[in-house]
Amino acid sequence: MAGTPQYIRNLNENLIMDALIASGAMSRADISRQTGLSKPTVSSAIEHLIERNLVLETGRADNAQGRKATLIQFNETAYYVCGIDIGATRIRIALSDLNGGIKDYRTYPMLSGQRGDRAGMAILDVLRGHMDELLTENQLSWNQIQCIGFGIPAVVLPESGDIDRIVAPLEGLEKLLSLESLSGVFPCEVILENDVNLAALGEYRGGAAAESNLFVFFSIGTGTGAGIMVSGQLLRGLGGLTGELAEMLLEEGRRLEDVLSADGLMELARRQLHASLLEDPDSGIEDLRKHLTPEKLFEAARSGETQAVQILKQYSQMIASALRHICVVLAPHLIVLGGGIGGNGDVLLPFLRQIISEQFPAQPELICSELGERAVVTGAVQVALQQTMLNLQQEALE
Repeated sequence: MAGTPQYIRNLNENLIMDALIASGAMSRADISRQTGLSKPTVSSAIEHLIERNLVLETGRADNAQGRKATLIQFNETAYYVCGIDIGATRIRIALSDLNGGIKDYRTYPMLSGQRGDRAGMAILDVLRGHMDELLTENQLSWNQIQCIGFGIPAVVLPESGDIDRIVAPLEGLEKLLSLESLSGVFPCEVILENDVNLAALGEYRGGAAAESNLFVFFSIGTGTGAGIMVSGQLLRGLGGLTGELAEMLLEEGRRLEDVLSADGLMELARRQLHASLLEDPDSGIEDLRKHLTPEKLFEAARSGETQAVQILKQYSQMIASALRHICVVLAPHLIVLGGGIGGNGDVLLPFLRQIISEQFPAQPELICSELGERAVVTGAVQVALQQTMLNLQQEALE
């Protein structure tokens, strides 16, 4: 088809679509001037785009003289996409129009207490039920959803969409949460990606790392991992393993994830609090020890509890050890901390910045996630949008 009149027309339509998405509503004359296409070519292409429901006529231009020109705009509600973050403890869903505007955002608890195929099937049923409810309440149907991007705390093999390894609370669900399995449940195109990679993309597109040339998103929570972006592209590496910092070995050969995850932090805290109680039974930390959670530990540090501050200062040293390895290899301009633990920047950043300034040969800027718990779904929406726009362009060329 290349070089035929139809092919050229479709290329023109894609050019016009790009111009409208970038600039907003324009008259046919403005589109002609911006794209370099003739006015008859623009008019013909727009008529076809209106038939496809991808552009709309809306309002009149504010001409100084003569008849007011009709404005043309991209129809961002022609279709929708979704992003879904399947976390160890929460499920987050975002509904977006074709301009990336979030129309609805919901969060749900992850099913717990089940393992194996039964748990996997229950999770799939719950996910589909949440999506059906979301569409019904937004007066949408499945034929309006072009694509769903899924983020999962696992290594996703780039070629097959199979899951090689997954965070401990979801172990045993690798097959049922694979790309093939998800595609069989949802009647639209499905993309499956590592959650931290998506968080990095989310921060790059509309968060703390907007347009950064080389940055690392370092997530610390139930698990640990990194998303690395260079010139707007995610690094994936052999088998999609780039950024799997969980396997990095720290002191005494311990895996980084075992040391830095929420469980690792709790192990460190219990050990330190126990030692403190042996030294001083009247230290006043018994209540913290009995009701210890990551949230309560950070709350205690914020209120000035000495033991909590010392625990998190020691914990920051271990985070810094991982960051130093990253900086020696990549020398990134920026590191963004995120995740349930890493997002506590008000406590962690002062310790980490001091260590970086004193000990690191390459000293990147260190900040916390701007998107917080929405980082993964924001990235998931972005990959779904990219795929949808690519599909719409290819449809025009077929």
